[in-house]
Amino acid sequence: MSFVLGLTGSIGMGKSTTAAMFADEGCDLWDADAAVHRLYAEGGAAVAPMQDAFPQAVVDGAVSRARLKEIISEDPAALRRIEAIVHPLVAEDRAKFIAGSTADIVVLDIPLLFETGNEAQVDAIACVIVPPEEQRARVMDRGTMTEAQFEAIRDKQMPAEEKCRRSDYVIKTDTLEAARKQVQDVVSDIRSKLANA
Repeated sequence: MSFVLGLTGSIGMGKSTTAAMFADEGCDLWDADAAVHRLYAEGGAAVAPMQDAFPQAVVDGAVSRARLKEIISEDPAALRRIEAIVHPLVAEDRAKFIAGSTADIVVLDIPLLFETGNEAQVDAIACVIVPPEEQRARVMDRGTMTEAQFEAIRDKQMPAEEKCRRSDYVIKTDTLEAARKQVQDVVSDIRSKLANA
């Protein structure tokens, strides 16, 4: 039975990079965003139910995220219906991954861990954080969104300080070296607890 560690953090905090560091330490890694991409892809489990609920969202046999955004902007209530389809499928994908893992530690990369109420599904939580100005700079440097879009996303997420307060481990990702050392410390701590359990 694997120890399940939830990994969370707001946009631009370095969560994906940190997740890869856990994989480098021999942990199995499940990525919520990647799971959604699989479910939305041609042949994915979300395609048929989404086609039934929102036929205009399916393009060339796959769910179009761009179309979903349009649907939600026209009808904000649609988001709840979309989540009602996708969240159970994501939970099923996650459960299968955990059941099939042979690693001692499984890391679940879930950006909205607290917001979706998934904290009860894990044994411990690690939150990644950087100062707000660094977060903003990282997101703006990607060149994929405007300041207004970044602020809208950030405002929908639980404040970073609150996420850290509710987590068992906090990983500051201001430098790669520091982040890697903290990841190694978290893995060592969990492994020592498993050895003494």
